[in-house]
Amino acid sequence: MLQFNSANARIVNTRRGVMECMEIALGENTADCDLILLHASIGHDFQEMVDQARLLAPNARILAASCCGVVGREGVSESMKDIALMTVKGQDFAVGSVDQIYGHNSYEKSLEIAQQLKNSGQAINMIYFLASGIDIDNDQCIAAFESVFGEDVTIFGATSSDNMKGHISFQAVDDNVYEHGAFAIGFSDPTLSIDTQATHGFVAIGEPLVVTKSEGHIIKEFNHKPAWQEYLTRLGLPHDASCGDSIPIGALGEKLSDEHAAEYGNRHILRVVTKHEGNDMHYATTCPEGTELWLTTRDEDLIFEEMGKMVVEMKKRAGTKKPVAVFHADCLARGRFLFNRILKEELVNIMKEPFLVDGECPPWLGMYGFGEFARLGGKNTYHNYTSALYVVYRQ
Repeated sequence: MLQFNSANARIVNTRRGVMECMEIALGENTADCDLILLHASIGHDFQEMVDQARLLAPNARILAASCCGVVGREGVSESMKDIALMTVKGQDFAVGSVDQIYGHNSYEKSLEIAQQLKNSGQAINMIYFLASGIDIDNDQCIAAFESVFGEDVTIFGATSSDNMKGHISFQAVDDNVYEHGAFAIGFSDPTLSIDTQATHGFVAIGEPLVVTKSEGHIIKEFNHKPAWQEYLTRLGLPHDASCGDSIPIGALGEKLSDEHAAEYGNRHILRVVTKHEGNDMHYATTCPEGTELWLTTRDEDLIFEEMGKMVVEMKKRAGTKKPVAVFHADCLARGRFLFNRILKEELVNIMKEPFLVDGECPPWLGMYGFGEFARLGGKNTYHNYTSALYVVYRQ
């Protein structure tokens, strides 16, 4: 059976940060694990990070991704020097990875990862997926995994980020660091199950932007006008604004069905734009012509209200089961760019409290990234601007 441990720290020196996290998680025997999953802010040197992890645990698989802050057992932190990790002991898992994943080849690259997991021979029942957060079609990633494993296998995870600039993000697999990579962990411990859910708390406003020209995940025109300039105009931003300028205020909402809206606590699912080339906007999922997209505004009361409802529903579904680990993906725009420190910590406390075990936080690995995977309407779904929880239980 798989065993989980976690830790997080804020330390300037990358190697020292990895050492401290490993020592907190595992004590003196830092080699006593088979998998290390690292999340770290963009201020760290990722090659140094994986090299230090390799030194401490020579036989472990090592996976890492950049983010805009972390949430762990020790709390929430969003500096340029944060590190968090989850260690796993046991052999009931497989790893797949690729480099050079982009929007135009998201299906093919994700299919390659899925086949690697399938070829491991493990009876995989849940998949943690993490990919570059810039220029990727996440719907196609999900479709590729489901073509191999079916829709019943839960896909959870996130897309990596920088400090909200949309310039670069990092992923690492064992000893190699990538800028446009992706990896997946297929868990196969038959005693484990997972429950996932996401919530955002933003409200759609005004009249929608209508996609009048698109190719896959690239939006070329809104309302028969160049997409990026029309988007900036609606946001009230200057025409030389960057993606980093638009991310905090530029969430785009797609209308949900009544059934999905009731479950989600909101009538819209949100999307982020992390890249543009000229006036072409790189959307986070496939966006066909005719799609209506609403600008949105955050409602802080609704954010807290819907988070409270979400964790209550998750707790009801769990019954008497107690979590053995919690994975957590949060949009970077919900961190220090959305709340001051006190409110941010209050929100994290709301999500953590129902999952305490004998008053203690279970192993917890959270990151502030560009997007989140969680089920909606019984289906694997990609989200933006949400808090998404992935609670692992032992049967």
